[in-house]
Amino acid sequence: MAEAAYRRIAADIRRRIRAGEWAIGQPLPSRRAIAGHYGVHEQTIRLTYDLLRRSGVLDGEKGRHVTVAHPPAVRTLTNADLPWPYSSETTDTRPRPATEDLAARLGVRPGVMLHHETVECLDPGGHSAMIVSSWWRGRRRPHASHVVEVGTVPLTADQAHALGLLVDMTAFRLVRTRLDEDGGPVETADLVLPIDRWLIRLRGF
Repeated sequence: MAEAAYRRIAADIRRRIRAGEWAIGQPLPSRRAIAGHYGVHEQTIRLTYDLLRRSGVLDGEKGRHVTVAHPPAVRTLTNADLPWPYSSETTDTRPRPATEDLAARLGVRPGVMLHHETVECLDPGGHSAMIVSSWWRGRRRPHASHVVEVGTVPLTADQAHALGLLVDMTAFRLVRTRLDEDGGPVETADLVLPIDRWLIRLRGF
């Protein structure tokens, strides 16, 4: 399949960069040359280069030569409730029925329709740094505090595509639940962060 091919080629180009075949700032061969090397259509290489740009491995504009990027900065997350300081894109706002997990987190019945929002947070270079999916019932209400659970999760196809990574790669998953003054949940969210781009250092409250 074309999708499997461009992801496989992207993984091999990452390997070749790590092996020193191309240095930081050095241009990669043209799409035509790389397509010939891998025996695929140029469109497949366009998808490969787009994926590597989004993940911060390559720099360069579409349709032009791309170069090996400096490694993405490793950021430290100390407060999972602060507003994202850079640009972001809302990618999905479709309502969702509450799963068993979401129902437990929000104190509602499974199947109840929830408002939903998925936001892709971009770093200053325009690369995807984090995906935040939020759910709440009724109108969005202010919160007085929040709690966070930290774990890991394999990336879904949509998450991997947005972050420029491979499906099933492991990422940090922060479950953030916002609480009202009485300690009742008003909103819950999953923050998905690539492990190679983040350190988690949460402060005590």
